[in-house]
Parts: sequence; structure tokens; C-alpha cells
Amino acid sequence: MSNTEEMSEDERLAAEWAALADDGGGEEEAAPAAEGGGATRVLNQDEIDSLLGFDSGAGGDGDNTGIMSLINSALINYERLPMLDVVFDRLVRMMSTSLRNFTSDNVEVSLDQITSVRFGDYLNSIPLPAMLTVFKAEEWDNYGLMTVDSAMIYSIVDVLLGGRRGTAAMRIEGRPYTTIERNLVERMIHVVLSDLSAAFDPLSPVTFRFERLETNPRFATIARHANAAVLIKLRIDMEDRGGRLELLIPYATLEPIRELLLQMFMGEKFGRDSIWETHLANELWYTDVSLSAVLDEVTLTLQDVLEWKIGTQLFLNQTPDGPVELRCGDVPMFTGRMGRKSGNIAVRIDTEVTRQKGHGWGG
Repeated sequence: MSNTEEMSEDERLAAEWAALADDGGGEEEAAPAAEGGGATRVLNQDEIDSLLGFDSGAGGDGDNTGIMSLINSALINYERLPMLDVVFDRLVRMMSTSLRNFTSDNVEVSLDQITSVRFGDYLNSIPLPAMLTVFKAEEWDNYGLMTVDSAMIYSIVDVLLGGRRGTAAMRIEGRPYTTIERNLVERMIHVVLSDLSAAFDPLSPVTFRFERLETNPRFATIARHANAAVLIKLRIDMEDRGGRLELLIPYATLEPIRELLLQMFMGEKFGRDSIWETHLANELWYTDVSLSAVLDEVTLTLQDVLEWKIGTQLFLNQTPDGPVELRCGDVPMFTGRMGRKSGNIAVRIDTEVTRQKGHGWGG
């Protein structure tokens, strides 16, 4: 083969590779080659996303398949805590009333979604600009996070400062929030936290106290990035104005009332059956109890005990008319005198042993 033919062959191969690159990697041509036992089949981007659990057709949320399902397998599902739905439904009703009184406007609050998320993933997904409130649950000694988006901030400022109805709130993006805006939003946050405390009251009394207001998510870190949390998304509408308010409560914060949140309904008793309890209490009266009659107690050394032999006598400091103590296990119950009845040794009970409170069965 001449040099001219070799150059033309190289140029032909280069042209084919360039064509494959222009077609998005040549997935269509790579597949027949793999069937023929030639080159290895190349996965396209959709197949890679499907393997990793990212479904591009599901709005970016993913189907939690493949590797992502393994990563998120330890994430707690909020549905395992049924009482959360009851608490936040109560919160929505209370917020609708309190925000109407606060704004003197027609306010509708709706619960969009309750989900379980990783704390770090939520911080990275917060649309900025926004105001992030760190609040503390006093009785639970832990923290939560409240996020007020930009639309809600401008809407509440517009309503409280007397903005006319029928006109959308004017937004000026790219500037820090003013002191007036922060103070007005803080007043609304205090109202929401008060309602949140009242929503939890029937389940467990708790006080949510305002800690600080941040605009940078980095300064609102209240848990490790891998920690699980429950996210509550609320929609607040004031006619043609409104926005979103989100509550993030780590599961570590809810741990003190975890048993209460596992209830299917308010006041549920876990494993308790009053009928069975009554039956068990009645049957206890017919239970056989073993009593031991203790004639006397003698303290000996181990050396003396080891020297005992067949025929060794043990002397008791007891007379035939001396008191005998009746015990149930290690608990003294009665004292009496020993005698004989119908050919059997018997003990006649004289007195009942008075037990101190906190000791024995009477404690």
C-alpha cells in the first residue's frame, strides 16, 4: 500500500470518528458493533441516569431506584409518624385565623406537602433570596428551621404597609432586605411559631422560641448535613399576593415525643387493654404464693461451714414459744407462733409486718 493510500485511510477514520461525535457519541452505531462481538456497547446518558436513580422525565425528583435507593434506604419516612398529619392540619387551621387577624386581610393557608429530606440537601435547594429563621423547641432542647421565600416577604410587607389590593407586590431583586422588611417578617414569624406551639399542645406542651433571622443558609445550620428531617411546605395566599413558607424539623428534635407521634389517633394507648388489665388483676387473687417459715438466722464463717460433717449439730437461738417469721421471697410478711394441727406442723399468724414505703411490695 502506498503512502497516499495510507493517508486517505487515516483521513477516512478521522472523518468517521468526527461524525460519531457529532451524533452524540454514536450510540446507534455502537450497539450493532456490540452485537457482532466487536466493540463494547456504550451506555447513553439516559441509561446512566436510570442506573443511578435519576429519572430525567420525572421532573428531576428521581424514582429512588438503583444506587440512589440504597443511599436513601436509611432515610426515615414521615408516614411512620401518623400524628404529624394531625398536628400540621391543626396548624393550617390556626394559621389561617391568626394571619387574618395579623394582616386584616383575607388569608388562606394550605398544606402542600410533607416529606422526609436530608438536611444538607434541603439547604442546597433553598431558592434565594429568602429569610431563614432558626427557632428552638425549649422543652425538647433542640432546633428547627423556618424558610420564608421572597414572594411571601414582599407580600407581607406590602400588606402590612397598606398596599392596595389588586396590585402585585413590587420586587426589587439583588439587594439585601431592609430593617423594616426584616422586622415586619419577624413579627409574622412570631405569630407562626405561636400557632406551631399551640398545634403541638394537645400532643405534648412545647414552646417554640425565636432565635435568629438569617439570609445565608450557611449560617442557619442546625444539624449535620446527612441528618434526616421532616419538611412541611405551606402555601399562603392573600388574594392576588402570597408566597411559600417552609418548616424543617429534624427528627432529632422530634425524638422526645416519638412515641406520641407513632399514635394513629389522639390519646391512643400503646398495648394497653383495660379489659385485659381488669381480668389480670382479678386472676392475681387466685395465684399460688410460696411462704417460708424462718425459725432463726445464724451467721457463720465460711471456715465453719466447710468443717461441717454428717452429724454436726447447728444450734438455733430459738425457743419452742419464740416468734416465727413468714416471708415471701425476701419480703417479711407476718410473724406467728409454731405449733401442731391435725398432725402437721403449723404457724399461727399473730401480727403483720409493717413495711416502710419504698421497700418490699408495699413500695
